[in-house]
Amino acid sequence: MYLPEHFREARTEELLQTISAWPLGALVVDGPDGLDATHLPFLIDEANGETRLLAHVARSNALWEEAQDGQEALVIFRAGDAYISPNWYPSKHESHRQVPTWNYRVVHVHGRLFVRDDERFVRGVVARLTRTHETRAESPIPWKMTDSSPEFIDRMLANIVGIEIEITNMVGKWKLSQNKDERDRSNAADELRERGELDIADAMINTVNPRG
Repeated sequence: MYLPEHFREARTEELLQTISAWPLGALVVDGPDGLDATHLPFLIDEANGETRLLAHVARSNALWEEAQDGQEALVIFRAGDAYISPNWYPSKHESHRQVPTWNYRVVHVHGRLFVRDDERFVRGVVARLTRTHETRAESPIPWKMTDSSPEFIDRMLANIVGIEIEITNMVGKWKLSQNKDERDRSNAADELRERGELDIADAMINTVNPRG
């Protein structure tokens, strides 16, 4: 990933919080037919002093059979994006020296992939995913696995396989107009907010601008 220093986000806590808030990742592996991407919701697990990503795939997905335990993998998380018009920069109307761009936040997680064809592991991942996202859904009565019969849940779990990524490195790119003057950046954020692009607008305001 091309990463100018003023767009780099290296704080581990910030990266993990971003993954938790935007958990759908693209798992990229080099398989027998070349590079392939699988889109999965991930959990962060920090047990035993190590940080891992946990997920599951359908048993009919060839990924789990083709993957080699310990092989390198990349997981990409995208935390919002938005087009930025040069017309939103006050300086454009003075010098006409601005061009369109795209702002975004992404986290790249590098690690080693392991397949966990283990019913206990899979059950735990599904239970944790359910608790996390039912809470976010703000359901009056959150769904839980025991809402269904044990036989039905057992059949569903038998059709999925666990995935574990041992994290070796993480890097974030927060491209949020940090290379622009503060008035240009602030006005562009206001324009996004008026259009309902709140995630990137808030990130632009809350991220430190090295230009002051």
